[in-house]
Amino acid sequence: MIHFIYNPNSGSKSNASKKQMLQKLEKIENSQLHFTEYAGHAHDLALQALQNGAQKVIAIGGDGTIHEIASALIGSETALGIIPIGSGNGLARHLGLHLTFSKALQQAIQGNEILIDVAFWNQDAFFCTAGIGFDAFVAHQFAQGKKRGLVNYIKSSIKSIVRYKAIAIHQTEESNEVLFSMTFANANQFGNNAYISPYSNLQDGNFEVVKVKPLTIWESAQLGISLFFKNISQHKKVSIQSCQRYEFSVPVGTLYHMDGENLQTKELQHTIKIIPNYLRVIV
Repeated sequence: MIHFIYNPNSGSKSNASKKQMLQKLEKIENSQLHFTEYAGHAHDLALQALQNGAQKVIAIGGDGTIHEIASALIGSETALGIIPIGSGNGLARHLGLHLTFSKALQQAIQGNEILIDVAFWNQDAFFCTAGIGFDAFVAHQFAQGKKRGLVNYIKSSIKSIVRYKAIAIHQTEESNEVLFSMTFANANQFGNNAYISPYSNLQDGNFEVVKVKPLTIWESAQLGISLFFKNISQHKKVSIQSCQRYEFSVPVGTLYHMDGENLQTKELQHTIKIIPNYLRVIV
């Protein structure tokens, strides 16, 4: 049995396009279609599908929906299919999945299964990127607005740069480090082909720690441009290291993001780790 989990609030498709999508889904044999109704519902629906012996669970939504469903499937034999209809689609883009509905549907049903690594921030899984600093600050500002999409994200970034202050991070075995941002990359991009860690690999048993030192306004602009040209590693204020485990501490209440979700820390100590080959995905 194939279970489709659809977030009707994802993306910006017209009602006519959504109707066409649903008509195609209703024609799929041996399948069930579920609609999310609240935050966290996709995770609950995926757990139910797993308990009912689902062969595949196919997420129809953005990075947040995919995150919820994937978190329920980690370590199981049930494969995750992805039909990306969000604004960023970071994991889907990294995996080279189709971004048009019809082709993505076919790929999710007929594609091959692979195993990918799963990263964890303390006890919470993430699949694409997570981090603190400027990216988290922008994610927080972006979440306050009603409009989505790359253009509006860039607008939020420009507005944020004049208000943002670098963050102090304490490493377990090192002194305090003041940074513009620190990103943990399992996949190679945030979404929208903004490559924060161009050489990250979902199947190598590592994640990358991308540190950016405090920037001038001009250096910030250069950094933003470099994301889309896949050459951020050449920026003089950027360092990237591969890790299997990374520990640090920041004050309680520090903004952070995980797979696009805007969050705040509830503890001082934080551990990022990786579990290889822990999620089955259809590509």
